[in-house]
Amino acid sequence: MHLRYSYRIYPTEGQRDSPARTFGCARVVYNDALSVRKEARKGGLPYPKSTNLQKAVITAAKKTPERAWLASVGVDPLIQSLRDLDTAYRNFFDSVSGKRQGRPVGLPRFKSRKDTRQSLRFTRNGFRIRSNGKLNLAKIGDVRVKWSRTLPADPSSVTILLDPSGRYHASFVVDVEPDVLPEVDAEIGIDLGLTTYAVLSDGSVIDNPRFLRKAEKKLKAAQRELSRKAKGSKNRAKARIKVAKAHAKVAGTRMDWLHKQTTRIIRETQTVYLEDLNVRGLARGRLAKSVHDAGWSTFRRLLEEKAARYGRTVGIVHRAYPSSQLCSECGHRDGPKPLAVREWACSACGVLHDRDLNAARNILAAGQADRLNAPGGPARPGVAIPRQARPVERGTRLGDQRSTGVRAAGAGGIPAP
Repeated sequence: MHLRYSYRIYPTEGQRDSPARTFGCARVVYNDALSVRKEARKGGLPYPKSTNLQKAVITAAKKTPERAWLASVGVDPLIQSLRDLDTAYRNFFDSVSGKRQGRPVGLPRFKSRKDTRQSLRFTRNGFRIRSNGKLNLAKIGDVRVKWSRTLPADPSSVTILLDPSGRYHASFVVDVEPDVLPEVDAEIGIDLGLTTYAVLSDGSVIDNPRFLRKAEKKLKAAQRELSRKAKGSKNRAKARIKVAKAHAKVAGTRMDWLHKQTTRIIRETQTVYLEDLNVRGLARGRLAKSVHDAGWSTFRRLLEEKAARYGRTVGIVHRAYPSSQLCSECGHRDGPKPLAVREWACSACGVLHDRDLNAARNILAAGQADRLNAPGGPARPGVAIPRQARPVERGTRLGDQRSTGVRAAGAGGIPAP
């Protein structure tokens, strides 16, 4: 399996000109190739192949006065820029034909020199790691790398990234074997939220750190300072970098926290079940800022990636499953409830539930049932029944809730009255 290892790199003042020149050359080659393909489509000509594009926008262009400066940079990033264009077109065609899942992908667009995020990719022939730990890049030179950890294998490629805050990173791609962990018996369901970040079916709670909310005052001050600077001035450029650094700190802190939480869950649990939340829809509502701050999609992606690496399993429960409406004790569906209702009593059995813990237990049960009913398992009725059938919904209302005094076990960290 392929993994990425990212490190900070520190080019000297003299070396910063070479990456900047290479960024510009790669962008021009990309735009020239995109223009050629757009003109061919407009004129009804066949789709230009990559080899022909490479000869036209790189090899032949170097011999012209208008593009002679392309010869001052390494050819490897220029070729990789054309491959990025091929990938963009392939994603568009797959999206139109239905091969690619997810939201629709549009046609490639021209790159702008005003983009604050730039990238270059070098293959094996364009870089090497020196014995002194420095990274040698073609026509750029030796660059100092901050090795926070060792590479598990020889990298096949490296991508040089320049983020909006002015930091340089080297992202290596390595091919490693899965590191399968010893099996454990634990299986958990996770209910993600905003009041608490996650409630697990075993009763443990992960508090919501709210990184963006905590840094909001500092971000507002930096953004206000940026808005008062004259456009095009050097002071505005400095203020923009200050804002970008503040946002990068929030994003980096959140990512570090998500890595720690997902690693702990994967190491302690054999199977994890999550609900397929409609994050894009939730991010358009009144809780948009809090939803973006939580990073639920990143949390799920990291869990799936680490599960594939360490031999664990992640199950996804359909978003239409009413996890917050079902009683985890008897299976009765008690109807929808507003977010303000954090506890509710089942109208069938009278058990008092914590909303999030009950949802996590229902997600666990639904995920386990999906695994038992997966293709290849028993198909005849009565061979395997994952859980008891639920009673017929009776359409109860919140005002009709009754309590028998029986309380379900609470989640850790959630106060019980």
